[in-house]
Amino acid sequence: MVDYHAANQSYQYGPSSGGNGAGGGGSMGDYMAQEDDWDRDLLLDPAWEKQQRKTFTAWCNSHLRKAGTQIENIDEDFRDGLKLMLLLEVISGERLPKPERGKMRVHKINNVNKALDFIASKGVKLVSIGAEEIVDGNAKMTLGMIWTIILRFAIQDISVEETSAKEGLLLWCQRKTAPYKNVNVQNFHISWKDGLAFNALIHRHRPELIEYDKLRKDDPVTNLNNAFEVAEKYLDIPKMLDAEDIVGTLRPDEKAIMTYVSCFYHAFSGAQKAETAANRICKVLAVNQENEHLMEDYERLASDLLEWIRRTIPWLEDRVPQKTIQEMQQKLEDFRDYRRVHKPPKVQEKCQLEINFNTLQTKLRLSNRPAFMPSEGRMVSDINNGWQHLEQAEKGYEEWLLNEIRRLERLDHLAEKFRQKASIHEAWTDGKEAMLKHRDYETATLSDIKALIRKHEAFESDLAAHQDRVEQIAAIAQELNELDYYDSHNVNTRCQKICDQWDALGSLTQSRREALEKTEKQLETIDQLHLEYAKRAAPFNNWMESAMEDLQDMFIVHTIEEIEGLISAHDQFKSTLPDADREREAILAIHKEAQRIAESNHIKLLGSNPYTTVTPQIINSKWEKVQQLVPKRDHALLDEQSKQQSNEHLRRQFASQANIVGPWIQTKMEEIGRISIEMNGTLEDQLSHLKRYERSIVDYKPNLDLLEQQHQLIQEALIFDNKHTNYTMEHIRVGWEQLLTTIARTINEVENQILTRDAKGISQEQMQEFRASFNHFDKKQTGSMDSDDFRALLISTGYSLGDAEFNRIMSVVDPNHSGLVTFQAFIDFMSRETTDTDTADQVIASFKVLAGDKNFITAEELRRELPPDQAEYCIARMAPYQGPDAVPGALDYKSFSTALYGESDL
Repeated sequence: MVDYHAANQSYQYGPSSGGNGAGGGGSMGDYMAQEDDWDRDLLLDPAWEKQQRKTFTAWCNSHLRKAGTQIENIDEDFRDGLKLMLLLEVISGERLPKPERGKMRVHKINNVNKALDFIASKGVKLVSIGAEEIVDGNAKMTLGMIWTIILRFAIQDISVEETSAKEGLLLWCQRKTAPYKNVNVQNFHISWKDGLAFNALIHRHRPELIEYDKLRKDDPVTNLNNAFEVAEKYLDIPKMLDAEDIVGTLRPDEKAIMTYVSCFYHAFSGAQKAETAANRICKVLAVNQENEHLMEDYERLASDLLEWIRRTIPWLEDRVPQKTIQEMQQKLEDFRDYRRVHKPPKVQEKCQLEINFNTLQTKLRLSNRPAFMPSEGRMVSDINNGWQHLEQAEKGYEEWLLNEIRRLERLDHLAEKFRQKASIHEAWTDGKEAMLKHRDYETATLSDIKALIRKHEAFESDLAAHQDRVEQIAAIAQELNELDYYDSHNVNTRCQKICDQWDALGSLTQSRREALEKTEKQLETIDQLHLEYAKRAAPFNNWMESAMEDLQDMFIVHTIEEIEGLISAHDQFKSTLPDADREREAILAIHKEAQRIAESNHIKLLGSNPYTTVTPQIINSKWEKVQQLVPKRDHALLDEQSKQQSNEHLRRQFASQANIVGPWIQTKMEEIGRISIEMNGTLEDQLSHLKRYERSIVDYKPNLDLLEQQHQLIQEALIFDNKHTNYTMEHIRVGWEQLLTTIARTINEVENQILTRDAKGISQEQMQEFRASFNHFDKKQTGSMDSDDFRALLISTGYSLGDAEFNRIMSVVDPNHSGLVTFQAFIDFMSRETTDTDTADQVIASFKVLAGDKNFITAEELRRELPPDQAEYCIARMAPYQGPDAVPGALDYKSFSTALYGESDL
């Protein structure tokens, strides 16, 4: 039995264990305990009592008429308990105990007690309301009991955004009337006096019934009557109050207003279901729109990166050499700009694109969507293949540039050497043809003829000495042709002219010798001293010319050893100068002896030595020239030695830095691999640790920049090898890019794990357990398991696996059939096994609510129930409905919903 006679005089309606106001389903009792109820002085405000009588009577009759009866006087007609029990049966749909039909007071009390017991069985604690007060017609107690029934059966189950009872009903009213001017619902009394709130509720759900814009705030009676009449006529809500009752009181009764408003709530409950369905659809569509935006971003970024790779590869594969060193050095500088300026941002773009792709796939998995398949040619593998092709093209390009510069440098050296030797030879041959063609021997004396013969012999000796130079000129021209010298045509023309002239000189020399020998028999004497002078002066003169040529010869070296070899050869040459000087003095002594004899014998010598054109003045002049060229050669060799020492310093400087940076990068790569396997602490701790680690790596970048500067100096100095280190700048760059990409990928993996954990509700303890289990079975500590290790892991977690079930699971965690399972794939699988997400069936059910149970939905319904952007999103993508019950403009929401989740959810 219910305790009808508590010690206190306050009324509590609802469970005594109620919540804290706006909380869950038990808040009604607390709400009622906090109300300023009419029982404080055991009196009711007359105006409120009048409003409650009308409202509660109308509310009771709205239910009793379903049983074919009604009440006229609320405190009289419930006294025998019969209609009270009938009311409870109608509103609850349950059967109460059979009533007693007697007319005695005890029969009435028993019937009322049966009703009160039923109310108590619904979790409502009634205090100070007893059957005797109801039977005696106590108006206050009767109204309190009816209010309790209204609260329990009409208001308590109202729930809006996790609130219930009064707060839920108030929040529902606020949300529905928010768009209307002059309406501000803050309570269930003053906010309803002008009638606009009642009209707004009707207009929001049935806009065709109310002309809201014609209502005036200063005419509350008209507004209230309009709302009450429309509700009674079209919504089956009986008129529970008169407009004058509400307008005529300073503060309308809150319970009466709540009762009236609850009828509107229940009348529009179908619309509430539609709103809930619309919210679910909006949530699903928002996820899909965001995913499509990410897909579009990926496609655009992938296209841009692939286009850049497509444009860059032909440039790197272009191996057409330029004609000059300057042009090739410009190509080398362009390549350096590409490595320093253009490529690094593309490395970052590629890494970010992979991270975005992984994040998108994670979001699709978490929202139960099919995996994203980029358009043909834009897969991550396509980008990786293109990038690999780019790096292959890049790898050989720099080597080709440096080799080509070396080739052009050698070509320039050979071309200059050709021009120098050709000029010397051409200067020597100048006038030689005219001399050989001269017929002076026809009128010469015998002594003159002998002199001419000796002179010709000296010339032949000189001619033979120049044979090597001609052969050298031809050899250089041949080498220039083989090395594809750009000015080979002029070189060949000049060389051919020299060779033709050389052949002509040989022929003329032979003809002159024959002519001289023919007359030689007629000659008798010759000045032996002049002849000896000529024979010795000619080779000495040729030696001096060769020495001058060698001293002026250009040289090119790349190492200390090469320049030291040239210096050694030069020192050896200088050691022969004393002997040469003695030979010079001996030759000059012969000339002086001839003059002495002539003078002593009063012989008049006509002209110069008839056997040679090499006079003592020429010998002395050339000897002086040799003496001047020796120190110049000394300075040139010493300057080159200094340059090579500087180059050696650059090599050692680069090697010292590279031998630090290279192992550092390798160590960091190994540490990242170890960190990605161990992963101690929470995911947030791991993420924070990895980001600090990433910052420490980025902070190391100045060491790379310093190494780049040193490498730049080495290349500008045209240094092509370095025996002091095994690290090249290319190795360092690739290692650095791999290091940045690896730490970024590791961070992204943890971020995706956090995303998975939060979306799937995985606790930190579960995540740590997943990690510990994975690491235990990751035998090779590589961050992935083969199928045998993964099977063992599943068995250890309680799975009973047959081959068919295991193959199904492997197709989920290893869709690419690589034979390996990553940690991310493992936790995705475990989260799917333990959590639930929206499905295509749930979305279809939500659309069906909006469509009023139809198999299709119209654009008008979508625009009415969904936000504008999401409504248009659906309309643009839904196919026309083709069913037998189709109407014009019908849209197929079922195929659209299944498409959101992929064909597997059909």
